[in-house]
Amino acid sequence: MSTPEIPAKAAFAVELKAGQDYWWCACGRSATQPFCDGSHRGTGFEPVKITQATTAMAWLCGCKHSARAPLCDGTHNRL
Repeated sequence: MSTPEIPAKAAFAVELKAGQDYWWCACGRSATQPFCDGSHRGTGFEPVKITQATTAMAWLCGCKHSARAPLCDGTHNRL
């Protein structure tokens, strides 16, 4: 698999808590979008670790094509 699946053509608005680690799904197969559930195994993709310093809202990429992954950069508007 060289191109990730596109689970959403929009960003996921999520609150990330201070001091917690999160794993953003890069393959697009996870049933728990935008976070990894292990579905990437065997695809060649690896989840991206997010270590949150402060509690804040984040807009995580849902199309898996952002140049600023795991953050949304609006690429979904061109797919």
